[in-house]
Formats: sequence, C-alpha cells, structure tokens
Amino acid sequence: MVPPGTSNSLPRRILTAKHKPFRMVEKCVGTSVPRKEGWEKVTGAARYVDDIVMPDMLHGATIRSTVARGKIESISFEGDIPWDEFTIVTADDIPGENSTKMFVGEQPVLAKERVNHPEEPIVLIAHPDKNMVRKARNHVRIEYVEETPCLCIEDSLNKAPVVWGEDNIFKTIRIVKGDVDSVQGEADIVVEGEYFTGASEQLYIENNGMIGEYDPTEGVTVTGSMQCPYYVHPALAAVFALPKNKVRVVQADTGGGFGGKEDYPTIIAAHACLLAMKAGKPVKLVYDREEDMAATTKRHPSRTKIRTGHRKDGTFVFIDIDFALDGGAYMTLSPVVLSRGSIHAAGPYTCDHTRILGRAVATNYPPHGAYRGFGNPQSFFAIERHMEKVAKAVGLSSEEVRRRNFFREGDLTATQQVVTDRVDMRDLMDQALEAADYHAKMERFAKENEGNPVKRGMGIAAFFHGSGFTGGGEKKMASIAGVEGTADGKVRVLAASTEIGQGAKTIFSQIVADALSLPYDMVEVARPDTDDVPNSGPTVASRTCMVVGKLVQTASHALRATLEVECGLDRLNYTPEEFSQAIKDFVAKNGKLRRYAEYEQPANIEWSDETYVGDAYGAYGWAIYVADVSLDTRTYEARCHDFVALQEVGKGLHPIMAEGQVQGGVAQGIGYALYEAVVYNKGRMINNQMTNYIMPTAADLPVIRVLFAEQPYAAGPQGAKGVGELPIDGPAPAIINAIENATGVEVNQIPATPEILMKELEAAGVC
Repeated sequence: MVPPGTSNSLPRRILTAKHKPFRMVEKCVGTSVPRKEGWEKVTGAARYVDDIVMPDMLHGATIRSTVARGKIESISFEGDIPWDEFTIVTADDIPGENSTKMFVGEQPVLAKERVNHPEEPIVLIAHPDKNMVRKARNHVRIEYVEETPCLCIEDSLNKAPVVWGEDNIFKTIRIVKGDVDSVQGEADIVVEGEYFTGASEQLYIENNGMIGEYDPTEGVTVTGSMQCPYYVHPALAAVFALPKNKVRVVQADTGGGFGGKEDYPTIIAAHACLLAMKAGKPVKLVYDREEDMAATTKRHPSRTKIRTGHRKDGTFVFIDIDFALDGGAYMTLSPVVLSRGSIHAAGPYTCDHTRILGRAVATNYPPHGAYRGFGNPQSFFAIERHMEKVAKAVGLSSEEVRRRNFFREGDLTATQQVVTDRVDMRDLMDQALEAADYHAKMERFAKENEGNPVKRGMGIAAFFHGSGFTGGGEKKMASIAGVEGTADGKVRVLAASTEIGQGAKTIFSQIVADALSLPYDMVEVARPDTDDVPNSGPTVASRTCMVVGKLVQTASHALRATLEVECGLDRLNYTPEEFSQAIKDFVAKNGKLRRYAEYEQPANIEWSDETYVGDAYGAYGWAIYVADVSLDTRTYEARCHDFVALQEVGKGLHPIMAEGQVQGGVAQGIGYALYEAVVYNKGRMINNQMTNYIMPTAADLPVIRVLFAEQPYAAGPQGAKGVGELPIDGPAPAIINAIENATGVEVNQIPATPEILMKELEAAGVC
C-alpha cells in the first residue's frame, strides 16, 4: 500500500532517449552503450542463413497446395526435368511423427491424404543447382478433389462447414467478474458496437530459412533463422523419432521476427532435415519473399462485439464482450493469442461486472500465428474504438470518458487481479496530451476543417500490456539461464533468447556488467545453440529482458560468489583485472565455470487456467498514445502528421533502443491501421509481393515522439519491465479515433484503406 500522504502518481519527470557519453568505468544500465551486434551488422560481417555454404550442399524447395480444402488424388513429376538427379521427400519418408507439435500436434509436416489450406506443404525436392530447383518446382502436378472451404469467422462459428473437430473451435475462454446479467437494469445508457481487424504480415527483413544436416550416428542438426530454438528442438525429436540428445538447433544471425519466426521455423527445419536425411548431404531451404508471405503465419483477423452499460456520468455498469479470432486451418498458437487478447479486452478501465467470451476458430486460410502484440492489438482496437462511441452516447469528450473509468491502484482487472502498480493513468494522459498540444490542435482543427476537403483530427488510445507468459506460464516453463567465466577471463551469457534486432545481446551485457561491476566489453553473449545454452524460454511476449534478464543477473551474482569462495575475490573491492584473473585461475584449476539460475515466480501470484481468475501477469506496462491525422475527402487518403507515445516501462535499460522499440511499434501500427491489407482469393494470398502489399515507408511516417515514465518493477532486472510488445497496441485505435474526430464518421474496421474510407464517408454523406 502507498504510505499516507504519498501521491499515487508517477513523478511528472518524463525521461527522453537522450544519453550521456559512455565510458567503460561507468555503470551500463540506463545508458545507450554501443550495441553488441551492431558492428557486425553494419559491416556486413553478420552471417545470415543464406550466407552459409557447406560442402556438397543441396538447395531445397517446397511444393504446396493450390486449393483451400480437399483430398489429394495424385502426385506426378512431369516436364523436361532430370528427376533422377533430385532428392524427393513425401510424408511417407517421415521416420517419426508427421506433426509439428505446439498444442495438439494436428498440423502435419507434410500433407499426405488431404489439404486444409492453400500453400500447405505436400512434397519437398532438392538438387545441387538452385536454378534447376526453381524450374523443377513448376513441374510437379498435384490433382485434388476439392471440398467447400470455410473462409469467414461467422461461417466457422455457424459450422458452415465443419473443418476442424466437431465445432470449428480451437479454444474458448470465459472471463467473468461480477454478474453482468443482474445489473442490466442499472444502466442509464447502453452502447453496442462491432469491430473488425484484418490479417497482417510481419514482413521481417530476412526471409525464413534453414540448413538441415543428418548423420545416422549423430542425429539431426539444423541452423537457421528463428526466435525459439527450444520450440524447434522437441519437434524435430518427434519427427525423426530421436532422443533429444541427438537433435541440435543453432540460431544463425536472424534478420527480424516480430512473431513470424516463433513457431513456423519448426516446419522449415523439419523439411530441410528430411531432405538432408534422404540425400545424405546438407540441404539449404530458404524461402523467397513471395513464398514467405503466402505460406507463413500472419496476425489473426478478428471480430469483436461489445455491449456496455453506463451511468449518466459515463462510468461503467457492465462490460460484455464477444471476441473471436480467425485461427486458420490449424491450431498452432491460437489458444495463447486468444488468451492474451481476451485478458486485455476490457482495456485499462474499472468495472465491477465484466464478461468476456473469447473464441479462436478454424477456417481454411493458412494458419495464423504470433505477431507482435499477440492478440492485444485486435482487442484494444475494439475497446478503444468503443470508448469513442461511449463518449458520444454519454455526452463526454474522448479524454474525459476515459479519465472517469481508468483503473486506480487497488482496483480489480477483468481477471480480478489487484492493480498494484503506482501508475496514475490520468496523470499519464495529462502529460501525453500536453506533449501533443492536444487541446490547442483540437480547437484549431475544428475551425480549419470548415469547408476544407482535407479534414484534420486528434485521436487518443489508452492501454496496458502484461509482460511475460500468462498466469503460471513462466512457472511451468521453468526457464534457466546462466553465465560462464571463459578461459580468457571474460564473462559469457548462456541463454536461448535470440537476437532478432531488438538488442538482446546488448541488454544482457549491460545487466551482467552492472551485476558484476565490470566493463561492458568484458561481457560476451553465446550464440543460441541447444548443445551449449539452457532453455531460457522463447523470445516472445516481452519476456527477454524482464524474465531472462533477471535470471542472467541472478546467475551473475552466483558466479561472483563462487569466485569469492574459491579464489578469494574481495566481494566489495576488486578491479576488473582482478575479477578476470580470478576467472582464469578457476578455469585453469577446475575446468568450466558456469552458474545458472532457474525462474522463481514472484510471491503472491495466484492464477487459475480453468477460470481465468487471478494474477494474469506479474507486471504491466501502461501507455497513452496521441495521433494527429488528416483525411483528404477527395482521395480518401489518411496521413498521420504527428504522434506522441508515452509509456511506462519500469526501468529503461538502454534509452535509445527503448525509443527505437516504440518507434518501430508505432510504425507497424500505422501500417496496421491504414495500409497493410492482405488480399485473399479462395483463401490464397494474392498480394504476396512487396510491390502490392502496401506498407508504410519513411515517407509515410510522422515524427514519432517517444516519452517514458518509470515505475521500477521489483522482479525485473534493475526494475525493468518488457517494452517490445506494448507499442503495437495503441497506434491503430488512436489513428482511427483521429479520423472520426476529423470527419464525424465511425470507421470500425482496419486497415482503413482509401477504399474502406471512401465507402464509409460516402455512406455518411461526407465527401
């Protein structure tokens, strides 16, 4: 509890990304030290999977389904192709399970008798000549008996047709707080709305790729672009019917992920290794951009229905939400994406009576999966658009209706978790609106919009985001990370957390340097390799810094304690040179010096996976975003001119990287809101090129002004929470809210492309 007389609000001091020059004798955390991986990237020394060449290596390709649903009738190899020179793999060549396990293991490595989505892999081929492979893949003919596909959330819910299980539902979640039905009559005003979000592509810089190796004695080794080596590892063991010690997974330098390299690399890894097993040679399998976009996972499309009851003062009486996600043809990560989106669906608003029904359903699109935000961008778009509808209904401004309903310390979330963070969302809103010059712009735009075909408006989004796995997920994972002293007297971080551009190597090095009072240059980070590093869990959910970083910090303290006991290191007064010598002495005498830490759940966390009651997350980040947007009513083009992102981050470990995380998230959010429409034809993506999948470029982006507030989290390293996921949640609703403010027209689906905006504005008579 807050001591009497103490303010609940955060200090009004706003932290910027400015930083002091770094000197090796100074503390690292809180400064923008040079990035560990930066030099290799800017000089071209980094080795991505397509840069790696092995002796006698073959090149592989995947032959995929061209239909959304049906039975495989025949496969033939045609054309002027020397097929006898090719390695060919089908489902019959799989020695173990034909399954890429995530939850129920229903997604096959290779389709055998039927297909359930376009681009489903059926046949693999490999040859020494890459150009021959490209030619040959067009001469594999597959005949199908097509069946009626399901290509819509509502059709799936209505079982028209049934394409998975008995009812098309992968997962149902019910969150109940209070009794919504019993308080219906207490509401003075009832507001209803329906909101839609589309699929979107991660569009990481580097396409997916793997190199597979097989040895009858040693087992399988795969090297490639990925986020989660220990997702790939057990899956390969099952596919090849091997013990886990016969499977090795090594991360190559990886050019971005955003969730798109979380679960899907397992499939590519299995394909490359199956080809390698049959060929007796290493096989490289790297997707081109078109294949990567068409075949791999995307953000789940969503449909959300919201019904809320309010008193005359705008406060909530009840919140009733029906949240549905399109999971595609196989379950993959849909249950956990649904979980996160459902938990946050009621927004950062207090209400005694809340009911949330969440469902992830099957369709015959390629499976949808992880994408930065992990369900929250969908549900926050809905609730933040709904708040605008509420504001109109109760006669309050956008900001005031939020102020009256924001969580306060001691309130209960939808899962009945007590809000313990000393974060005053009202104060954060004051700061964000002031930084955005919100009120002055609102007044000016209202005058300028009269008779002007270009309308200008301001939009707000308020949101929060849990860091790490839900509930007891981190406890079940039991992540382990470590550090070791090397023979040359340095400290090396041992973790499976991958560097995918977010700065994991740098953050880990900062944490260790400060934990051991060492120069930053004395810390190295091991390449994720399942033969070398422990399972610290996947690189997802804003958990790398907060969860794994804390383990690394704890392991560092254990390593120092060992050197104190074994080498007589002075606990409080040693130089870097003395620490380095102690490491060398220990390694020379005893061999390896490694110390590990296993995750321990913070006290007082209680959670039920059955009822969804309790502490959903150990920590939340909090944010207010403000967008300044124009809409040309002649061309129906919307443009963001200025964007203020204020978020609370616990403790900023590297200001410039944190700022970059937010700016990158906002840029992706602008694309999600206005540009990035995935176009399908019979379930197949047809704009799977960078020339026709429209994403924002630097020319389309505003100045993104990032402001940080800090409220340190005791269970995070030096108080840090997660940063990476949060910034994608708020941009889309803030931008669409600004469009409504500018035009008076409700737009409740994204991306709000010019075609969508034209339809909505013409229907409303605004043109």
